[in-house]
Amino acid sequence: MINNIPQSKAILSVVDLTKNFGDLHVLKGISNTFYEGEVVSIIGPSGSGKSTLIRCLNHIEEPTSGQIIFEGVEITNPSTDINAVRRDMGMVFQNFGLFPHLTALENIMLAPRKVKKQSRDEAKNKALKLLERVGLSDKAENYPEQLSGGQQQRVAIARSLAMQPKVLLFDEPTSALDPEMVREVLDVMMGLAKDGMTMIVVSHEINFIRQASSRVLVLVDGEIIEDGPSEQVIESPSHPRTKEFLGKLL
Repeated sequence: MINNIPQSKAILSVVDLTKNFGDLHVLKGISNTFYEGEVVSIIGPSGSGKSTLIRCLNHIEEPTSGQIIFEGVEITNPSTDINAVRRDMGMVFQNFGLFPHLTALENIMLAPRKVKKQSRDEAKNKALKLLERVGLSDKAENYPEQLSGGQQQRVAIARSLAMQPKVLLFDEPTSALDPEMVREVLDVMMGLAKDGMTMIVVSHEINFIRQASSRVLVLVDGEIIEDGPSEQVIESPSHPRTKEFLGKLL
């Protein structure tokens, strides 16, 4: 395991978070705290609320009730500038979300230029370094349609890193990939974990979870039923539903 981080500075807290879609109660009073340098994996069966939870963390989904506090700022307060918060909280989606009319390089440069007002040269130099970091130096001028799914996801990760976020959120980043492309994305994520990036990851990639995560949350029916060190949760789960779920993965 890479990130066996002692609990340091709390960076993100969730207090009694609920999310309803009409009569459907997807999140039922979630409370947890995430710490700097942690890699926390969220696992659980389909429909348990994992993606909804991670999308609530940066307000892509608006919670029904409860609080989310990021670096001391309550982002669930209507007066909070959520766009300012999102500059420090990167998000990597299942389906990449790259702009098809922009090259890999341009996709990475876009937010630093528009949001951080970086010069073209500064944004380009940083983008090239990030492409090198994710192993795609030779794909700078390629458009998304010219890239494999795994390459597109690595560009998406580089794009998130370009904003120098304090936390990276991953919503099942390998679920849309063919099996042979999964490893190249997980290798990049492993590198980020080794570098101490704070990450919250929805994933079923059990080997990544075991090797990279400091902590695992098990979400079932909108509630956290288990929360502990990755090795403990995977090897010796305490809750019957966790045992049942892991039995299908391992």
